[in-house]
Amino acid sequence: MGSVIGVDDARWMLDNSGLAGLERIEPLEGGWDNTSVLLTLKDGGFVVLKAWFANTVEEVARVIERHCHLDSHGIPTPVPFRLEGGRMLAEKDGVAWTLLPYFSGGILDSDEESLRSLGEVQAKMHMVPTSECFPDVYTMGFGLFEQILSIGGEWESHPFLELLENEVPALREGVSPELPSGILHGDLFPDNVIGSGGEVSAILDLEEAWIGPLAFDLAMSFVGFGWEDGRPVESRWVALVEGYQSVRSLTSAEVSALPVLHRYSTLSIACWRFWKHNISIPDYSLSDRYREMVDRLKVDFDLRGAF
Repeated sequence: MGSVIGVDDARWMLDNSGLAGLERIEPLEGGWDNTSVLLTLKDGGFVVLKAWFANTVEEVARVIERHCHLDSHGIPTPVPFRLEGGRMLAEKDGVAWTLLPYFSGGILDSDEESLRSLGEVQAKMHMVPTSECFPDVYTMGFGLFEQILSIGGEWESHPFLELLENEVPALREGVSPELPSGILHGDLFPDNVIGSGGEVSAILDLEEAWIGPLAFDLAMSFVGFGWEDGRPVESRWVALVEGYQSVRSLTSAEVSALPVLHRYSTLSIACWRFWKHNISIPDYSLSDRYREMVDRLKVDFDLRGAF
């Protein structure tokens, strides 16, 4: 089965929803595995149709629980429309499908005002009570590191695996279980945040969300939003921290841990890209994409300077 959403798919979902009929279907940017399209309805409204090709139906149900949990605590995030029978997803050929509200705007900008807003929303999310629908293991973290290190064969002497093996012990020691923990997004990159006019409109895609050290998420959002042309932009980091601390102040232990958390988050993205484009679904055109993050590991930038 392909990863394309057609007109018949859109009409099938709309028929299940009680929403108006289909006027037009358009592709949406973002997402490596799952597919989303924008549906214009005959009454002039808009909804997003998402086909979860990369996740099991059970996984999607848990992700929906996460969105519902954050939404119930005032965090802007898309909650699927209820379909016939009251469910928030439909299943066809083993794939889960959802209809989501459309948030106007585009990918959140990286200007200081936008990053202050992102910091505020993050801090509010970090104060939401935890729930069992969030795992306590980060899917792009140490487990993935060990999986890559164990593949052997032609990859055993690859320079990236050597780098990873050298990095892991210090990262494990530096990411203390005593740090304040809570609900994290885990992948706060621009394609997962909708916004405009310097304001966050919605936090998307909670597939990687987990319960872990809160300051990790702040470091990860700087990995996603704070660099340009291979260099960290200090003003972006300062704005992100200002927004965050207007809601929740970091502890001294969290501030001290920021350098290792930034390194951990950077290496997590490098590992995901290496695994995705070289091993899981090899793609020569993207096989070196992980190097962007590896190169960042060589750049000195102390995140503690903003405090």
